[in-house]
Amino acid sequence: MQRRTLLALAVTLPFAPLAMAAAPMVEIWKDPGCGCCQDWVKHLNKNGFATRVHDEGNAAARTRLGVPAKLGSCHTGVVGGYAIEGHVPAREVQRLLKEKPTAVGLAVPGMPVGSPGMDGPAYGDQRDPYDVLLVLADGSTRIYQSYR
Repeated sequence: MQRRTLLALAVTLPFAPLAMAAAPMVEIWKDPGCGCCQDWVKHLNKNGFATRVHDEGNAAARTRLGVPAKLGSCHTGVVGGYAIEGHVPAREVQRLLKEKPTAVGLAVPGMPVGSPGMDGPAYGDQRDPYDVLLVLADGSTRIYQSYR
């Protein structure tokens, strides 16, 4: 058993730096006192993303990245050249980076209960339906994924 463990380590350790380097970096702007934003950051980290957080609010970042104000939420991120507005599940961010559509990015407007970061113990088992929207360059949207 020990030999098998050592062999596994010998095979995987040389690739560990590559796995760490491959983690997509999400740069995030949020309010310094927002707990749900921090929970969303933890969700991203648990799902293979590296994060860099700026606790200075997100309105300027949202505008700079081209996300319409009507799609706003409490935090804004950017990864792979795409804007990520609000409580977008990591699964959809991964899908976005894989599919690479021509778009501004993804948005979950508002703060739907049950979305990542809005799903902690304080919310009980409540899950409101919500849509992840693909934001197009002209400001229009289409449903990228529905959560019901």
